[in-house]
Amino acid sequence: MTGPLRVLVADDQELVRAGFRLILEASGFIVVGEAPDGAVAVELAALHRPDVVLMDIRMPVLDGIAATRQLTASGPDAPKVVILTTFDLDDYVYEALRAGASGFLLKDAPRADLVAAVRVAAAGDALLAPSVTRRLIEAFAARPSEALPSPSRLASLTPRERDILLLLARGRTNLEIARDLVVSEATVKTHVAHLLAKLGLRDRVQAVILAYETGAVTPGRPD
Repeated sequence: MTGPLRVLVADDQELVRAGFRLILEASGFIVVGEAPDGAVAVELAALHRPDVVLMDIRMPVLDGIAATRQLTASGPDAPKVVILTTFDLDDYVYEALRAGASGFLLKDAPRADLVAAVRVAAAGDALLAPSVTRRLIEAFAARPSEALPSPSRLASLTPRERDILLLLARGRTNLEIARDLVVSEATVKTHVAHLLAKLGLRDRVQAVILAYETGAVTPGRPD
């Protein structure tokens, strides 16, 4: 990716948007627009084609979850979406990740975290904090087993890709997976890219969700 990253900020509070703009522009990013609601965010994203959208969840007209779903369904060039939330255990974080968001960021996070979040999301990685991983596990633990989809979707994966998927679902980083499997980090990145492509997934967040949905990983049981 060449040139400065292009960012769209969607939040119903003008002061919040202005604050994010100052931080982002001071860090060398281009803020292509500000949206006071999800509907405007979708319109501006189509017009300006940002690399990353910082998306508040609770907004009028169209909420952040619905807007995220529309943005991530817009094709291979869809922007990455980072959800902005006040609490790391926000009831809507899980649904936002299901809608295709690449991760989440607390609104009171340090400036450096905001800058890092934009770069990580733009690079195609996921901001899957431990608290979000726990929330995903809790959500699936609460579901009856008959509600879980069939594991047949994972049939195309090689044994090594399955191993890596399980470790991703446990919240391991590429470096940690490399150490666990005694391979190079580059090899892990290649396997992750292959399994995402085979499963038609955008990023690691969706891989974690799928691992629990298919029953490949069961909450509370060892790998």
